[in-house]
Amino acid sequence: MKIQESGKAGFTLVEIMIVVAIIGLLSAIAIPNFVKARASSQQNACISNLHQIDSAIQEWALEQHHKSTDPVTSGDIKPYLGRGVNGSNGNLYCPADAGTAFASSYTIVNCETAPVCQIFGAAVPTSTAHILN
Repeated sequence: MKIQESGKAGFTLVEIMIVVAIIGLLSAIAIPNFVKARASSQQNACISNLHQIDSAIQEWALEQHHKSTDPVTSGDIKPYLGRGVNGSNGNLYCPADAGTAFASSYTIVNCETAPVCQIFGAAVPTSTAHILN
């Protein structure tokens, strides 16, 4: 008796379903880790920006002979933020800010008050807050 072979080769439905299930399982494990890593990197970048802003405020106050209670604006500290003659104030914003602007990202008051992130400031849990320590 001869066994007839068809010229068709391919994957069965069960094999395809197993592959799809494995891909789904791997993505269920990987996606939350990517989201957590992204949030952590945004938090670190924002805190770094807050350090830079605080340093600029202190340098401005020292060079301009201001008191600690004197108000400060973003225009005052722009030359002290570095990155060229005009400063980087236009480019300095919280990575989580959809507005990508200094004014919508950070609040600065005076020399003795630390700058605050408006996006994830003190109102959120400490694990996700962008707070200058």
